[in-house]
Amino acid sequence: MEITTERIDGVLVIGLKGRLDGYAATQAAPEIERSLRDDDRSVVFDLDGLTYMSSAGIRILLALHKKVKARNGGIALCNVGEYPQNVLSMAGFDRVLPIFSSRDDALREVQKREGSLSLIADLKNPTVEREGARFAFEPASRAPASLRVKGSLATLLHARIREEDLSAERLSGITYSLGLGALGSGVEDTMPYLGEMMTLHGSMIWLPTDGHDTPDFFVPAGDTGAVRAYTAFNLSLEGSFNEVAVVEAAGEEGIALDALYRAIFALAKERRKECRGVLATAIWGVVAGVQSTGIKRSPIARDAPANGGSILDPENYDDWMDVCTEMKYDGYSIVTFGIGIDLSADLSGYDPAALDAIDAGHAGPSGLSLHNHGVVFRGVPWDAETDLVRGIERCLAEGEFVDMRHLLDTTRIRRAKIGIAYISAIKQE
Repeated sequence: MEITTERIDGVLVIGLKGRLDGYAATQAAPEIERSLRDDDRSVVFDLDGLTYMSSAGIRILLALHKKVKARNGGIALCNVGEYPQNVLSMAGFDRVLPIFSSRDDALREVQKREGSLSLIADLKNPTVEREGARFAFEPASRAPASLRVKGSLATLLHARIREEDLSAERLSGITYSLGLGALGSGVEDTMPYLGEMMTLHGSMIWLPTDGHDTPDFFVPAGDTGAVRAYTAFNLSLEGSFNEVAVVEAAGEEGIALDALYRAIFALAKERRKECRGVLATAIWGVVAGVQSTGIKRSPIARDAPANGGSILDPENYDDWMDVCTEMKYDGYSIVTFGIGIDLSADLSGYDPAALDAIDAGHAGPSGLSLHNHGVVFRGVPWDAETDLVRGIERCLAEGEFVDMRHLLDTTRIRRAKIGIAYISAIKQE
């Protein structure tokens, strides 16, 4: 049994050759499952060279058909040989699965369906193009939003954290936050394991600095207050998102995080007078690739760099930071929370000390200071009709947890819903 996969104009094409019998079906099913991205809606099976098929093979086609149909999509078959055609006809599936004489005909049919869905979406909400992606905006809350800051990024980066710098947070009290923290029975228990963390809708996901490079998470059914998140640096959103952007990258390579923020800031200058240079975002979407960093050691005072410098200094970097420049998780779902600061904007309206605490002085090549954490999931179908909060909740409740990282600005998003809060104030505690 030979299986090939490729993408033609965004459509997954799976080629099957040889005999699709019971044994081959057990081998083919997981490979076909792995090839399906969370945002795939249509699949073409090219059966040119498939000489045999049994009910086991039909079950694979039918299972995938049901899966993509639930996403408002479907599958199409092409180049079906005489024997597989007879099997499909006798089983009655030639009336369920559309069959075409050529790959081009099958692709035209599924692309027509994809185009109709895109047209309907565009008619419901007109789009504007920026940075190689299409943006459509949905209104949300008119109430002002603010950021609450606990601790200081400078204290973290110079590994000066002491026990008295940790604070305990009830999980139910934070909807969106990121920072450095840990779960444990108390301050003493958590200090050695402080790592990258984020909270989403009362759930905590974090990367313990225990040397195993394996994220941990806790999704409570309720909050009795008995389990708390201990944080040394925490940025949390107070208030709601002011609008939601629906984003679709023009190409398969997606749009980089820094370009995404750059587009949002540029569009905000045209459309949103309340944008003063700082915004918070929550993203639910599908990635084209994740690049990341993570702290390898708990940045506590007793383990501070001997030279007194930052853990980001070149001479300290390798000892403290784990960097992954490989593009990973193409086609997986992601949920992120992050902040963006436009350093070219007039930021004088914010508390200077609070602004400094969230590191407004470290700009990337685009003139933006960005700080984003993301959680990667598998098996949560993308649906642009699902609202942002429901999409995030589905990931937490139904998704296969894969990874959690501090995201590099080069991480690429293929399509997403983005909650945008235009920050009116930054409050430091």
